[in-house]
Amino acid sequence: MTDLTACLGFIDLTSLNTTDTDAKIEAMVRKVNEFPQHFPHLPNVAAICVYPSFTGLVRKTLTVPNVRIAVTGAGFPSSQTFLKIKTKECRMAVEEGADEIDIVLSLNYFLSGKYEKTAEEVTSIKNAIGKAHLKVILESGTLHNPEAITQASRIAIEAGADFIKTSTGKSEPAATPEAARVMCQAILEHHQKTGKQVGFKPAGGIVTVEDALTYFAIVHQTLGSEWLTPKLFRIGASRLVNNLLGAITGAPVTYY
Repeated sequence: MTDLTACLGFIDLTSLNTTDTDAKIEAMVRKVNEFPQHFPHLPNVAAICVYPSFTGLVRKTLTVPNVRIAVTGAGFPSSQTFLKIKTKECRMAVEEGADEIDIVLSLNYFLSGKYEKTAEEVTSIKNAIGKAHLKVILESGTLHNPEAITQASRIAIEAGADFIKTSTGKSEPAATPEAARVMCQAILEHHQKTGKQVGFKPAGGIVTVEDALTYFAIVHQTLGSEWLTPKLFRIGASRLVNNLLGAITGAPVTYY
């Protein structure tokens, strides 16, 4: 399997738009269902990522195996609401069928130096969702130096994150290779100390084949080939899939 082909299988196919409707989300899911018929020798996406209100629809419509349902929660994308609402929203998404929950680190606490409260929110949400995987978004573009990104990564990991993720895609800059390297290094250090493997997900502005290969290389170089699996590496994207398919097949593709 080439690196490009592998990248297809790491994608969280994402639709997080104000204009999303049942019809749009259902059409996206049906594309995922039909993907093996059109591209039988290529891996399907790792997950479909949507807003909480579409969780049940995706669960009802999704028929292919091994594609997970990822749902944004906890007041995404700003995380500026009550903790009780955050935990309840995330729990409700899991009850509706979500396999994974993507939340934003509480930057109002983190940027104020309230690190214990930052961690407590992550732990509370993790406890609320049970066996579902928790991805914690750092919004790394708002953390203006590597030290802050490292600290945010450590807080999220130690509080119970199964993945750490760069960005929501709702603010600029979004994912950057520099932030990715810092976050992967934090994951490596935690693994060396505890043996626990935490996943990494770059997201936001990842569109080109070159973007995908850059993050693939960072994970491979920093964490090793053991991390090159959908269980530990995801790429959040919407437009990237067609570009990867075009590069693999040698012709423009507009499937998604």
